[in-house]
Amino acid sequence: MYEQEQIKPYGEEGSKREQVEQMFDNIAHSYDTLNHTLSFGVDKIWRNNAIDFLLKNRQSTDSVLDIATGTGDFAILAYDKLKASRIVGIDISEGMMAIGREKVEKQGLTNTITFQKEDCAKMSFANDSFDAVISAFALRNFQNLDECLREMHRVLNEHGHLSVIDLCTPISFPMKQLFWLYKKCVMPVLGKLFSKDKTAYSYLPATMDAVPQAERMQAIIQQAGFHNVNFKRLAFGMCILYTAQK
Repeated sequence: MYEQEQIKPYGEEGSKREQVEQMFDNIAHSYDTLNHTLSFGVDKIWRNNAIDFLLKNRQSTDSVLDIATGTGDFAILAYDKLKASRIVGIDISEGMMAIGREKVEKQGLTNTITFQKEDCAKMSFANDSFDAVISAFALRNFQNLDECLREMHRVLNEHGHLSVIDLCTPISFPMKQLFWLYKKCVMPVLGKLFSKDKTAYSYLPATMDAVPQAERMQAIIQQAGFHNVNFKRLAFGMCILYTAQK
């Protein structure tokens, strides 16, 4: 068991999966505003980096699975840049996906982008269902990281690609020290102020410290069956892009 799998938003009672679902339902109304504010809007650039990997390494990408899709921003970006004909966003939080469905409907994309409630550790999709699997800021929230990665591998087709971004802890001075102050002080205060959930934005920084990162995560992804696993630090090490092939 990895350290972040033992960290729960609301204490010991109930599984991590159940508590993460509750947490994201609680903060769904403020998630987009806080996400963009806390990252100073750089989260949009990080998502673009993940999609650009697919653009550079694939001739075409017709089907995409967005795991832990949240409010659907990544799924919509995948359509805008890849022009995929089928994009499925999955999440355990109905509250988050409800906002995503509203966005997709406003853009007239309901026939292309769909949402469904799924547990990443045991997805209902058949083997070899997608050209690409993408995910943003989700690895640290999984109750069983190994099972989720094996499932991502299973649902990719023979020539499929994985492109995942997640927050991490900078390792170089002075960003390491500045980021420590930011996540310990600024994130919890702003999170509590905007989301009205005093726990969520203390839980998220705690899992950032605990989740395997860089070379260790690279090895874990490889153990799940992926090949050509690579990582790239973004924004002075605040985020890592993990890429792989089936």
